[in-house]
Amino acid sequence: MTEKAEKRFYSLHVFTKYEEKVKHYIETEAKRLGLQDDLGQILIPTEEVVEMKAGKKKTKKRLLYPGYIFIEMNYSKGMQMLIRDAPNTMMILGTGGEPTPLSKRDVERILGKLDERKGKAILEIPFEVDEQVKIIDGPFKEFIGTVKEVNPERHKLKVMVMVFGRPTPVEVDFLQVTNEFSENNN
Repeated sequence: MTEKAEKRFYSLHVFTKYEEKVKHYIETEAKRLGLQDDLGQILIPTEEVVEMKAGKKKTKKRLLYPGYIFIEMNYSKGMQMLIRDAPNTMMILGTGGEPTPLSKRDVERILGKLDERKGKAILEIPFEVDEQVKIIDGPFKEFIGTVKEVNPERHKLKVMVMVFGRPTPVEVDFLQVTNEFSENNN
């Protein structure tokens, strides 16, 4: 074969939480076996998520497709054996026992999703309407109330608390409340 075939993307089903290890194994083994020319990119699409827990912000990466990695490659006999023998892998997706490359449209969608989310942290909102929360900061510290409204754009909650025996709406920042408390510890 004098002309190299164009590399195509394939979807590899792996054990969840082993995506990075499988990627590292495939890259290392491809180099060791002299198959690096058949291997292109290996994608593990992630997004940054900001979590609010106990009044603290925590940034973490979340997989967009848990249990899947996307491999750009020439599907040669050597690559087939390398992937088949890789630990923590299940199969390359396909039909009739044959791997099916992803369509260009699917690849563009995945790559577009990555570009769209690059550098943007997504706020994961741990509060829901009608949920009990405890205010942990500000003038209403130690008050327990019920969430009446969630405003994700402003990172604010409207919480109904009892002030002088009357229900009063209070606007608080996400960082000023927690939903991790015991109601018996009032």
